[in-house]
Amino acid sequence: MIDVSLLGTGGMMPLPKRHVTSLLLRHNGASVLIDCGEGTQIALRKKGWSFKPIEAIFLTHFHADHIAGLPGFLLTMGNAGKTDPLTIIGPKGTVRIVSAVRTLAPELPFEVNAREIEGNEETFIFAGLTVTAFRVQHTITCYAYKVELSRGGRFDPVRAREAGIPLKFWNPLQKGQICEEDGKTYTPDMVLGGERKGIKLVYATDTRPVPVIAEMAEGADLFICEGMYGEPGMDDKARQNRHMTMQEGAALAAKAQPEMLWFTHYSPSLMRPEQFMDEIREIFPRALAARDGQEITLTFKEDE
Repeated sequence: MIDVSLLGTGGMMPLPKRHVTSLLLRHNGASVLIDCGEGTQIALRKKGWSFKPIEAIFLTHFHADHIAGLPGFLLTMGNAGKTDPLTIIGPKGTVRIVSAVRTLAPELPFEVNAREIEGNEETFIFAGLTVTAFRVQHTITCYAYKVELSRGGRFDPVRAREAGIPLKFWNPLQKGQICEEDGKTYTPDMVLGGERKGIKLVYATDTRPVPVIAEMAEGADLFICEGMYGEPGMDDKARQNRHMTMQEGAALAAKAQPEMLWFTHYSPSLMRPEQFMDEIREIFPRALAARDGQEITLTFKEDE
């Protein structure tokens, strides 16, 4: 399962009751963070989740509302007792950004590694999750992220018995391990069926509604999408600033057909994003105007 929490849903600047953009994902005791806007550490403290297990921070781009919280966040991680390495991943220029941030947080009890995304798409594995960065369309280089948790095939005890596999190897084989004894080799494919549907979520913000977003979000359990503007007459402004309206995000969801659509990254002028949901749900019924602290636990679906 994956625990999902939108720590901040604001765009451009923080508001008294709305932090700027960040998303935290937890799986099996480890975490990854996507974006780290101003106030992210405060939002995480309110949530009550730990700083220490965060293995990686993924950055969509280098506008301040997505990265300005990094120096304080790193210092708080150190004060929380983190000693394991942290990797910060983002567009070209991430190494320079991290180096600059370290001048404000020079002494940390953990190693900080910076990695830059290569090309239009690249995949990473952290916290047991497969994270794919894919290029979207903003005023500067920007990436969205697809996060997946795979699920192996169902274990078949009948096949295991027929193959004469010792009971002590059943559990390791279920975990994908290869076992050997007395010159015999036992492999997972001997006892496992085909791979089952896993968990997928997509996070896309600060972008125009390019087709690749719908392609990546197809059939996702959760699609988290920018909803910068909801009010009428904002189409030209969205195009000019390379942002997205709620209507455009809902149209992407209608193509991708995720289980759920959450909006985030609201304009400071958009004080009550929920007021537009009746209209939006005519385009995509399973839409939600998410708020700071919105959370859900995504689990594997029961086999049909």
